[in-house]
Amino acid sequence: MARIVVIGGGAAGASAAARARRLDPTAEIILIERGSLITHAPCGMPYAIAGIAKGELATYSPEKFEKERNIKVYTNSTVTHVDVDKKYVTVERGGRIEKIQWDKLVIATGAKPIVPKMPGVDLKGVLTMRHPDQVAELRSHLEKAKTVAIVGGGYIGIEMSEALLEMGKKVYMFEKFAHPLPAALDPDVAAIVAEEMIKRGVELHLGERVVEFRGSSHVNAVVTEKGEYPVDEVILAVGVEPNVELAVSAGVKLGETGAVYVNEYMETSVPDVYAAGDAVEKVHKITGRRVWIPLAPTANKEGQVAGGNAARGRVMKFPGVVGTAVTKFYDMYIARTGLGEVEATRLGYRVQSALIKARTKAHYMPGGGVVHVKLVAEESSGRILGAQVVGWGQIVSAYVDIAALAIQSGYTISDVFFSDIGYMPDTAPVWHPLIVAARVLSRGHL
Repeated sequence: MARIVVIGGGAAGASAAARARRLDPTAEIILIERGSLITHAPCGMPYAIAGIAKGELATYSPEKFEKERNIKVYTNSTVTHVDVDKKYVTVERGGRIEKIQWDKLVIATGAKPIVPKMPGVDLKGVLTMRHPDQVAELRSHLEKAKTVAIVGGGYIGIEMSEALLEMGKKVYMFEKFAHPLPAALDPDVAAIVAEEMIKRGVELHLGERVVEFRGSSHVNAVVTEKGEYPVDEVILAVGVEPNVELAVSAGVKLGETGAVYVNEYMETSVPDVYAAGDAVEKVHKITGRRVWIPLAPTANKEGQVAGGNAARGRVMKFPGVVGTAVTKFYDMYIARTGLGEVEATRLGYRVQSALIKARTKAHYMPGGGVVHVKLVAEESSGRILGAQVVGWGQIVSAYVDIAALAIQSGYTISDVFFSDIGYMPDTAPVWHPLIVAARVLSRGHL
């Protein structure tokens, strides 16, 4: 009977273990998680901290997963060593150290927050967000604070700014680039987000680099290139990086992005060792380049591939990503997919783009909101390369999903314009915003 060991109980790891069990009812499967939760949802942390999300940030309890899936689950257990020659892992668990043999190994160690090297970063009150196990501790810190600084204007920074405003805090946000969400949005689209954040009460400091945190034992000030700001707590949200130390110690090859190199079967460079999720590189479907885009839906799918192949051997392939992501700030939803105009230009594409403003419903129907849609296309072929959507309403996520499928399918401007998208006055204008954007992008040809 084969034994499959999975390291990491998050999206990729739990998905890998479940898929392996589905394809091999006889295998012994062990899922090892360093925290107390599996199938956990770090994306929900800002909403749990603010008290918006109710219940535990996990889909399954370890006990339910173990019972329903017939998978051994070790929580609060840390893998400290992987021996790929003798095929065992060393685990610290409940104060004991044990060795667990494996026939196939799946590494799903995820990502970890980037902690910049600067004076004062080790002070108490300088917080990072990594695992749902931290929610109660983070909330206890932040509840007592009056003023909180967020360092970084990415997804976590945006979501935490809303959470902190809802908790009644004064919120500073420091972003070294000139606009929020610099890795996700083009400047013209990001400006819409910035305007809304300022209107809601975030004190935005864009293009302002943090250089130091000050305090005796607990942080009490953030120092930037431009000034010093008194604070009670700081949230570091400058990004995440692949958690690859264990993989490296096992001799697994890293790719050009610094994440674990895997092929389409989620096989690493070491025989019988697979990897999936935020620890690994992906292939971008548009460019064919290797990228590192850590997102939960991708991690789940990669876990399915890794677990299936660990159980049955090359029965599934992972085809790559286009980088579709959605976040929100109050009622403003922010979404993107594919390549932005700046990114595409940097990669050598000659592009054309259009940014339009429309409504989500017919003008005579109540409850509609404003939506901004930007499409980016390759100039020579008209192929759609990317889309960015910002608007007031959850329908924004549907717009970007349509765009993602169009991009994956190689749609051109004309293909999008003639797409048979549904209409009724309460769900969309008769001219759907995506189709309007395609028409404008065509420069009079449609």
